[in-house]
Amino acid sequence: MSLGDEGQTRTRLPDAGGDVYGGARRGGRSSSRGLVTVVGVVVLLIAAIAFANRGGDDSSSSTDTNANKPKSSSTAATGKKPVQSRAAGIPSGFAHDQQGAESAAANYATVLVSADILKPARRTEIVRQVFVPAKQATLQQQLDSAYSSDFLSKIGLDANGKAAAGSTYVSRTVPIGTKTTSYSDTTATAEVWCTGLYGTAGQQSTNPVTSDWFTMTLQLSWSGGDWKVDSFSQKDGPAPVPGDNKASSADEMSKAVEEYGGFTYAR
Repeated sequence: MSLGDEGQTRTRLPDAGGDVYGGARRGGRSSSRGLVTVVGVVVLLIAAIAFANRGGDDSSSSTDTNANKPKSSSTAATGKKPVQSRAAGIPSGFAHDQQGAESAAANYATVLVSADILKPARRTEIVRQVFVPAKQATLQQQLDSAYSSDFLSKIGLDANGKAAAGSTYVSRTVPIGTKTTSYSDTTATAEVWCTGLYGTAGQQSTNPVTSDWFTMTLQLSWSGGDWKVDSFSQKDGPAPVPGDNKASSADEMSKAVEEYGGFTYAR
């Protein structure tokens, strides 16, 4: 379900399949799109490339094929601290440059696709902090309408976005990388490649926690001394071949979500 020009989110509903969480059944990965994107956890295997950052003159080994490859600086982390402050629990005060725009996009992606966006009080704080002032009122109305009590009940949450006693609603987004497709002093378009997890951890859950891969595109504006979101959209993938990890129990998943905190992301 689209939220119009200001952006869109999605949710996953349970599929039929193998037993998970003592009764809920899940089969293949769903390709359906709904309203809330709830994504979250991945283990990265990073191959060490011995010559990637080697100094010295290596022109003798250069080929035409290598000339077409991205420079290491286009994908390597900068190591710069992204922000000095937080507002409403959200990183703020991003640098007024391309790297600052990418850092802002990564951090905003984690908030826009989170469990907090389903909680009315918290949603208002997120809208005020993340979006440009001119879009806040309209987007607030759209989100409030979209995340209605009826919708929340369908994914096992009450009107305040809370799961039933003994259950934990999970929605975590992990940015894998960012890039800007356009940039100026006042506007930027940034793409954030993400993975994550979503669903409800609980013995009676019919929407068990699973994972997803997607890319968010955020239109940003420099507003009030910080990067803010004008609009956003998302698409599937890129996604790797699924691994052979054994699914954890509901208790293990709930404990992990409660004990492991999130991060502030930097380009």
